[in-house]
Order: sequence, then structure tokens, then C-alpha cells
Amino acid sequence: MPRVLICEQDFDVAEEISQLRAGDGGVGAVVTFVGTVRDRQGSQQGISSLELEHYPGMTEASIEAMIDQAMTRFDIRGARVVHRVGVLQPLDQIVLVAVTSAHRGQAFQGCEFLMDYLKTQAPFWKKETSPEGARWVDARVTDDQALQRWGISAGNAPAA
Repeated sequence: MPRVLICEQDFDVAEEISQLRAGDGGVGAVVTFVGTVRDRQGSQQGISSLELEHYPGMTEASIEAMIDQAMTRFDIRGARVVHRVGVLQPLDQIVLVAVTSAHRGQAFQGCEFLMDYLKTQAPFWKKETSPEGARWVDARVTDDQALQRWGISAGNAPAA
């Protein structure tokens, strides 16, 4: 099973976890994060869709490299990242990050590390559509700050 999947179709969380754990008797913890499309962003309400674009090949390679870092930094046994692209609606699943480890602490850290990376560094572009029209979504300062605690400087977000 590949560690990274970029796709348009929805994913089954239980199936993804089952495949990640398959045959590994050393797994004592599985931590997952599932991100979904909100119908609002900050004070902007009424978001009707979110469109995600990426560079095929480059996006997967970038996430693979970050999984390699997570495997080195934390005592994790496996990781799986599924990220959707295309046009999504509120309540749709966008992303799954699943991490296995012998112990929960390392699994939680590995999962959070990967999610912080995805929010700031993975080459995805997001466009929200609302009654006011469509707009590209910038990285947030808070996302960059979350990544900095891992010793990674993002510098993507505009100054607050």
C-alpha cells in the first residue's frame, strides 16, 4: 500500500486504518486525523464549495519526504496520508493522516507533525466559493507557528 494517495474520490477511514495495520503485530496505537470541509472560514459564512489543486508527482514526493522525517523523528511504525483534490462540498472529508506506533505518545506526535506540515508546506492550492464569490485561501500565521514548534520555518503566511 502506498503511504500517500492524492485522489478525487472519498476515502473509507476504517479501510485505510485496516490496511495500515495489516500484519504488524507491533502496533499498539493508531492515531488518525480526518479533516472536513467547513461551511465557514473565520467570520465568512456560507462557503458552498472548496476546490483543491496540486502538482501531481511533486505533491506526493513532498509528502513522502515528510513521512520519512516523521519516521526518523518519532518511533512510528507506519503512516498513511490520503488527500482529496477537486471540488468538495461542506461536510466532505478532505484529508486523512493515520499513524501507527507501539505507543500512543509517538503516534500522536507523528500525526500532529504530519498535519502541521500538510497545512503549511504541501503543494496544494485551495479556492473557496461563497455568496461573495471565489477566493484563493492563503496560509495562516497560526499554521506557520504550529510548524515552527517542530523546528521547521514555513514563512508562507502573510504577517498578522
